[in-house]
Amino acid sequence: MEFVQSAPIHRVLCADCGTPIVPNGANLCVACLRNTIDITEGIPKQSSVAFCKNCERFLSPPLTWTIARPESQELLAICLKKLKGLNKVRLTEAHFIWTEPHSKRLRVSMTIQKEVLTATILEQIFEIEFLVQYTQCPDCTRIAAKNTWRALVQVRQKVQHKRTFLFLEQLILKHGAQKDTISVKEVRDGLDFFYSQKSHAVKMTEFLTGSVPVRSKASEQLLSSDTHSNTATFKHTFSVEIAPICKDDLVCIPPKQARSLGNISPLTICTRVGNSIHLIDPQTLQLCEVNAPVYWRVPFFSLASVTDLVEFTVLDIEPSGPTKGKWVLADAQVALSGAFRSSGNNGDDVEMDYELASSANQIFHTRTHLGAILQPGDVVMGYHLTNTNFNSDDFAQLSSDRIPDIVLVKKAYPNRRKKNKTRNWKLRSIAKEAGEDGETSGARGVVGRTGGRDSKKVDLDYEIFLRDLEEDLEMRGAVNLYKIQKDEGAETAEIASRLAGGKQRAKGQLDPDVQMTDGVQEVDEEEADFPEVKLDELLEEFDEMTLQDNEVHPHST
Repeated sequence: MEFVQSAPIHRVLCADCGTPIVPNGANLCVACLRNTIDITEGIPKQSSVAFCKNCERFLSPPLTWTIARPESQELLAICLKKLKGLNKVRLTEAHFIWTEPHSKRLRVSMTIQKEVLTATILEQIFEIEFLVQYTQCPDCTRIAAKNTWRALVQVRQKVQHKRTFLFLEQLILKHGAQKDTISVKEVRDGLDFFYSQKSHAVKMTEFLTGSVPVRSKASEQLLSSDTHSNTATFKHTFSVEIAPICKDDLVCIPPKQARSLGNISPLTICTRVGNSIHLIDPQTLQLCEVNAPVYWRVPFFSLASVTDLVEFTVLDIEPSGPTKGKWVLADAQVALSGAFRSSGNNGDDVEMDYELASSANQIFHTRTHLGAILQPGDVVMGYHLTNTNFNSDDFAQLSSDRIPDIVLVKKAYPNRRKKNKTRNWKLRSIAKEAGEDGETSGARGVVGRTGGRDSKKVDLDYEIFLRDLEEDLEMRGAVNLYKIQKDEGAETAEIASRLAGGKQRAKGQLDPDVQMTDGVQEVDEEEADFPEVKLDELLEEFDEMTLQDNEVHPHST
């Protein structure tokens, strides 16, 4: 094998330090080349980034505000956009250097390359420090100022209670529809949602249209105009009206419309309200669904609501055969609760629990759709139609043989309600009132905050709403329930005790669930089929769900 000698490597001395180097265009070593030529010249070593504390967004030049997490790729891109002179070099690598979160500093290490002489590329690593400057974005500036909204959504429902808005508040929170809302104001018969852009108000209107049966109309007010540039500024208002039909309401459909809905009986019960109204005839189990366009074409109203419910005791019940889903048709015998019980002092001055003694001990025969859940001895809530007058022309047109004496609506649990046990769950609420910085809180919410003479009524509506969530699994699945932490105290059970047992009774009367035995009161045992909220239905509450630490009050049953 013949030895081949490699070509000799010619070296020259560095012009500055005399170090032998491979010849290059500058005849300088790398160290002297870096000392002589600075490729980072023109790139600032310090800069700043704007950060809005209210919405936690960074300013991405020139005018875009972007949400970026610490040391994320998005934040790194924002920092690089702030640097001038990067277009003259080649950026090969950039990353964050860890700093204290409270230091208001961002340190970025960069590696760049640049051709300094013919066929000579110099690479250099250097560090840039960014100062985080707190400021306000234009959106937050308009929010902080007064009367700067550009769009308003007025939601109204002409009913005597606030339960619809309590449920609507939970739907808004679950789907995050409140994130663009500037503020929420409670007014008579509804709520006002304020927005900085028309598109946000349109989005909220579309959400309401898909959640509840509504009709809406839009209007605008001219604020200013420029005839030279042909531009104008408007304030937009969207009026949204919710159908005044709620769950468990007694409804009388106009006869002509009842025939168009499958010839259903006009006297029905509302079982659920979504983007349409679900009605059931308790005498035949016939179901119908009334969507928003059909309802607003010929609107009708409820005859009675849950505040008019009367407490009955089931004496006997016998299923009659037909079933539809969870509904089972049954024939029932009921009587007013306490109809066969009297109270007095040592047997003297005996008085009945109800003023109408002639009908208090009467047994009523009726047909109900609750055959699957009612048992003899249960307590059930229903409408007492005997000798009842309604201000309704449609109800007056009904023949007397089509009007039952009793319409049963839902099962009640008076024994469990009297225990006043603390619930192990809670609800979140929108916190957009004055003095609140976060979007959500654990307080009562926007409904009922104005106080005044109606505050007690709102408390009762809120308690009825919580009970509906407990007793209706389908309704409970539409909202988010959160676990109550151990360090959170229990709220008083005054509201629950007022509602327990149905209507308030006259002074000196015993509760029908409390019996006397040798002068000692005995309380009936609580119902075994009480609908408990299971632990796997509850969500953990994390700090990122709210921007403030508000006191959260659990509620009592």
